[in-house]
Amino acid sequence: MNAAQSMNLGRLLTHTAMLYPEHTALIQGEQSWTWSAINARVDAMVAALRALGLKKGDRILLQSRNNLQTFENSWTAFKLGCVWVPTNFRLTPPEVAYLGASSGAVAMIVEDIFAGHTDAVKAESKTLKHIIVIGQPRAGELSYEAMIAQHLGVVSEEETVHYDDPLWFFYTSGTTGKPKAGILTHGQMAFVVTNHLAEIIPGTTVRDCSIVVAPLSHGAGIHALLNVARGAAAILMSSEKFDPELFWQLVERHRVTNLFTVPTIVKMLVEHPAVDQYDHSSLRYMLYAGAPMYRADQKRALEKLGKVLVQYFGLGEVTGNITVLPPDMHSADDLDPNANIGSCGRPRVGIEVAILNDKHERVATGEIGEICCRGPAVFAGYHGNPEATEKALRGGWFHTGDLGKMDARGLLYITGRESDMYISGGSNVYPREVEEVLLTHPAVAEVAIVGMPDAKWGEIGIAVVVKRPECEAVEAAELLGYLEGRCAKYRWPRHIFFWDVMPKSGYGKIVKKDIKVLLVERGEVQSVAK
Repeated sequence: MNAAQSMNLGRLLTHTAMLYPEHTALIQGEQSWTWSAINARVDAMVAALRALGLKKGDRILLQSRNNLQTFENSWTAFKLGCVWVPTNFRLTPPEVAYLGASSGAVAMIVEDIFAGHTDAVKAESKTLKHIIVIGQPRAGELSYEAMIAQHLGVVSEEETVHYDDPLWFFYTSGTTGKPKAGILTHGQMAFVVTNHLAEIIPGTTVRDCSIVVAPLSHGAGIHALLNVARGAAAILMSSEKFDPELFWQLVERHRVTNLFTVPTIVKMLVEHPAVDQYDHSSLRYMLYAGAPMYRADQKRALEKLGKVLVQYFGLGEVTGNITVLPPDMHSADDLDPNANIGSCGRPRVGIEVAILNDKHERVATGEIGEICCRGPAVFAGYHGNPEATEKALRGGWFHTGDLGKMDARGLLYITGRESDMYISGGSNVYPREVEEVLLTHPAVAEVAIVGMPDAKWGEIGIAVVVKRPECEAVEAAELLGYLEGRCAKYRWPRHIFFWDVMPKSGYGKIVKKDIKVLLVERGEVQSVAK
């Protein structure tokens, strides 16, 4: 029996270029490009790669900062029926070499400043045939721009695909072990784009404008698909170093209406003085994902920006498509029933969410268990890793590895990662609940609590705090005293250390496994080994 074919996701760009050929598609610094120009460049690169022999199913590795070529490279891969394998450009050469080798990449598109990464991939990969350089190629390498110039004017047909044909290897951040490549497919992503458009930036049109503040390799790249589908322009920041003042300048200048980001970036933006110096009234949707936002930070953002916050919860394996907390379900008023304090929202349309115990049974309302989901947003498994796929999809559900609970209305509350929970004196402790309390103290800018081994209690909580600059005098005893009456004593951290900065991932999230390592390296605790 023949399986029904699916739309090639690359068709979204083709449609938009036909509808809005002279509308601005992309802006970076003083340069801008129209939809017709970008589509023509993509078609030219499709023709160039076909001439090199690339075919449906081949993997294309990308190592590049956010720029025109990165923006268009995903569409090139999609139209070819190839699999896009973007890296976070901040990764080291050995890390990128692992991605290149494990994905089986045939071609590598790379900025010339990353020659060391190229050499590392070449040394480890058994499949790499072509190196295409954005900038100045070395001997044996091809020039990206020369390839486009040679084929400009060619109209390239999209490859015929089926629902389950892969289009993107979405690498996990590797909180445990090596990163795993989640397989995103053409049919799955058509659902995800449609659902995101309906539920997180509804009403978006060609008159809208988005700003990109994170690498296009992950969540920001998914968000870019939505704006392309509607013809909304995207602004790329001119530097990889995040500049809050420049951000607010660009919001005012281009009348930005939406963006995807993470809670730590929202915090930086609303705490920077520039938030009060530039007009941001055009903003309709500031999406935050990747981690829940602490209530103190959420309230500050709502007070500064109004009801523009949209929270969504979902891992790369479900492309962010599990729950949503839209603007009307946020409030800065703790007494407002629409504040939904601590919740990450309701299940997305088409997605079923359940809290399961270790026997794959649903737990009672309000009880903590593992957050699991099922529906058309769920990925097709991990590339080359059947054991991990089986574990993630056991019982027919996708297992997130996050712990949470649901209330009587079906709203979801995350209590933390399974790996974040620790057991102290026989009691389960979820650090997030204590972190929320500490963040309401006026001296605390950032906090992370991790469980560390202890001879007497099994594990104890260690808090790492970054102080606000004007509150340098605060001491650990004061913060512990602040927990009195606000938090059960068994959940208190046993020690508090003050650091100047927190270790963060390339996407701006605090990395607790790095905190554990640093606590040992700095001699603040003895060992992370159990």
